[in-house]
Amino acid sequence: MPRILIVEDEPDMARGLQFNLEARGYDVTIAANGEIGLQAAATVNPDLVLLDVMLPKRDGYDVCRTLRKSHPGLPIVMLTAKGQEDDVVLGLKLGADDYVKKPFGVAELIARIETVLRRSSATNGRPDHVAFGAVAVDFLKHEATRGGVPFEMSPKEFELIRHFVGHRGEIVTRDALLDAVWGYASIPNTRTVDTHIVKLRQKIEADSSEPRYILTVHGLGYKFIG
Repeated sequence: MPRILIVEDEPDMARGLQFNLEARGYDVTIAANGEIGLQAAATVNPDLVLLDVMLPKRDGYDVCRTLRKSHPGLPIVMLTAKGQEDDVVLGLKLGADDYVKKPFGVAELIARIETVLRRSSATNGRPDHVAFGAVAVDFLKHEATRGGVPFEMSPKEFELIRHFVGHRGEIVTRDALLDAVWGYASIPNTRTVDTHIVKLRQKIEADSSEPRYILTVHGLGYKFIG
């Protein structure tokens, strides 16, 4: 369930947005001013922020600028009653992913949110590097270390880790891994995936017989916890 933080000082607007978003399955938190919004972003860890421009305490531009420094990949959709082109340009330059002018239709806003979330998911699903436990992996350089000591991984093992990291905490089926890593939806023997997972565990787990990071979900597939 995607988490959305609404930073909006108009109570009726905030509650209306909350009602419509929750009706569509989103988990919504409301912050009534810029300072509370920044605090909420640090504790709620939202998947997207709806950020009004005209806010008490700290305006939306300041909040956007601060969020971009503390949460570089966090999607931000700015809301404003202003219609000046310069205001739109400023918001986008500060790092907003989209800009919706009030008054707006709920359907339009939901469509914008879904588009930004899809774009963010696609980007975050292809991380450039990751670290978990004693393991560090650089996907751009195709380098991996454990406890600071380099070790070899095959191209398919790099892609497996990359896909797992992009779907951290989710159950990933063998067919999904075949499609994402090998490039086809299924083959007669899905043991191909299992064989690669066994080898990968031997390289990244302290004890491959008791894996901590790549867990087997019996009857379904695998889950990456890291």
